[in-house]
Amino acid sequence: MRAPLSWLREYVTVDASTEELARRLSVSALEVDRIIDVGVADIDGNLDRFLVGRVLEVVPHPNADRLRVCQVDVGEGDARQIVCGAWNFDAGATVAVALPGALLPTLDVPLDERELRGRLSRGMILAEDEVGLGPDHAGIMLLPDTLEPGTPLVDVLPIREQVLDVTPTINRVDLLSMVGLAREVAALLDGELHPPEPEDPEVVDREPVEVVVEDPEGCPRYIGRVFRDVSVGPSPQWLRSRLHLAGMRSISNVVDVTNYVMLVYGSPLHAFDRSKLSGGRIVVRRARPGEALRTLDGVLRELDPRDLLITDGEQPVALAAIMGGEESEVGTETTEVLLEAANFEPLGILRSSERHALRTEGSNRWEKGVDPHLAEPAAVLASRLIVDLSGARLTGHVDVHSGLPERPVVRFRPTRASRLIGMEVAEAEQRALLTRFGFDVSPEWEVTVPTWRARDVTREVDVIEEVARAVLDRVPHTMPLRRHVRGRLTKEQRLRRVVEDVLVGAGLSEAYTWSLVASDPRPDAIRLPDPMSADQAVLRTTIVPGLVAAARTALDVGADAVRLFEIARVYLPSGERLPEERWRVAGVVRGGYATVKGVLETLYGALHLELRVERGEHPLLHPGKAAVTAAGWLGELHPTLLEGTWGAFELDLADLFAAVPERVVYEDVLTYPAVRQDIAVVVDEEVEVGALVDAAREAGGTLVREARVFDVYRGEQVGTGQKSVAIHLAFQSPERTLTDEEAAELRERIVAALAERFGARLRS
Repeated sequence: MRAPLSWLREYVTVDASTEELARRLSVSALEVDRIIDVGVADIDGNLDRFLVGRVLEVVPHPNADRLRVCQVDVGEGDARQIVCGAWNFDAGATVAVALPGALLPTLDVPLDERELRGRLSRGMILAEDEVGLGPDHAGIMLLPDTLEPGTPLVDVLPIREQVLDVTPTINRVDLLSMVGLAREVAALLDGELHPPEPEDPEVVDREPVEVVVEDPEGCPRYIGRVFRDVSVGPSPQWLRSRLHLAGMRSISNVVDVTNYVMLVYGSPLHAFDRSKLSGGRIVVRRARPGEALRTLDGVLRELDPRDLLITDGEQPVALAAIMGGEESEVGTETTEVLLEAANFEPLGILRSSERHALRTEGSNRWEKGVDPHLAEPAAVLASRLIVDLSGARLTGHVDVHSGLPERPVVRFRPTRASRLIGMEVAEAEQRALLTRFGFDVSPEWEVTVPTWRARDVTREVDVIEEVARAVLDRVPHTMPLRRHVRGRLTKEQRLRRVVEDVLVGAGLSEAYTWSLVASDPRPDAIRLPDPMSADQAVLRTTIVPGLVAAARTALDVGADAVRLFEIARVYLPSGERLPEERWRVAGVVRGGYATVKGVLETLYGALHLELRVERGEHPLLHPGKAAVTAAGWLGELHPTLLEGTWGAFELDLADLFAAVPERVVYEDVLTYPAVRQDIAVVVDEEVEVGALVDAAREAGGTLVREARVFDVYRGEQVGTGQKSVAIHLAFQSPERTLTDEEAAELRERIVAALAERFGARLRS
């Protein structure tokens, strides 16, 4: 939201600079993204060169068809001759004038006197875009005739303005309004609040206003007001300028009033051309199957039965709280207006907005929960402005609701507030702060919450937060006093830290990737019903694709030795409403299968586990270069995913940690030497080397101290479809030194077992 300072200071008197005001708001209330300087530069008396003028005479330029020569009174006694190209005014008009020497935002050099087609021009009659008050350049600004010539223009229009660009937190919808910001400034800086107090127009020639709310849960309040003899036209310059500085465009006086009042109170309004409503009535209901509505943006929208609609009893005229329909739009021919000042349930509006991918200034407020008590003051201010600016008559009023919510009452303990804040805040100061924020505090510290905070202040700690944020800049920069030490890391948390440390020690860098992805290898991966974007529509079931994308980004910017890992959750379909969440560790490293296997061997060794793999397959891995373990998979990444040779792995941490021993038991070093022998056997290509090692250990029994593969050969010497596997064997007894005969017997037993189970033959 953009808040012009001149507008804000109209509602609050405070002795603080713009910078101090922005700092206090940033510390205690919301984020001030920036302070924007808008309009005419305030240097070397520049603002004094912008004045109110009155046109005394207008004649055509004798040498130019598109120019006119004007005599303008700017309070100097003698009129100034100014040549102007605008045609939207005549003699008697009150205008804005820049004198020679003025610096305009649209000019690189000061304005000077100069001849235009033979006629001297001693100034410029201004359009709104020439002083930063709007985008229009079709005509000059027309000011109220009550202004005296020579009045400084800065006293009439915000030609020099500072604008706060602010972003409130999601629970502070009250700060999406000028009154809400003024209230906050007054409370934080001990200022004086001046909220608008318009006089409600009298209802004349009263007529009934028919409003039926079929869904009071979705629309708990609906105020409808009817205006006749409406004259729709351009808004006055002050209104156009305020909307422009707040980031909104001017449309017409009636529509501008609804936007202006929304900015004042934070309660959005809508105006319908009542003559286009069947019977001139309003029916609030849910959409029916097959209904559609062409909204003001020109899009024909297929409606969902969950959408809340504003209808005329026969057809939809607005997507409630989001956008009106084209058929009932207020236009220049409109003479009869029905003003909507309503309140809507936030969650349903949010879901409709997401379904239709349609966000507006109004829906942004409704989905956060607007105070239903604001509908009435918003209707009053809008009515006053519509009557004053369009010459309308207020002829009907109705307020449909079944009772407004009561203000919450919270039991508050000031001593607890000081304890939680971490510093002593006097009880008198706490009471004063809460009162300035709009809370009523009884002598017994029963705190009654204001209506505009009723949704997010419901507990004692919420009230304490109100006190805390007001004194936040006084809280000392020290660590809080530790009074208790509780808890410790679980086994899983400790082991996750071990995994992190080992992988970092192995040269990998930790990455964080999105849990929501565009697609997933599993076809049954959970898809969000209303994703924010197509790129974040699916809950991932695997981490590796995100790491692959991160590696690709690193390569694109020139990185070379890319080695990434991530420890995070995946979300597996469970058949229930919620997915099964599992912790996983995954990695992507430059290099092939051997590289990634080496990383996992290091990890398994640190966890006192033996890495045992079997041939497997995975859609992300190269066919024939994939393996599985009891906890996951590893292998060479499929060549279509990344250029070059890459290894990847992904392990389920619960499965991995289940095998980690609770404690490591010391095993005595054997005194007697081992007898070491190597064998090489020829087996079919399909036989896994791990299975050969397992069979060797089983056949040799407890005397086999070590069995490991140290070479695999494929070539002409062993034949097509076969391979030679070299296995290193170590035989050792804890009781004595084994003889050569005993070692030979163990060797023969192992060779026989391999021959029987795998058809292995010794390679000569």
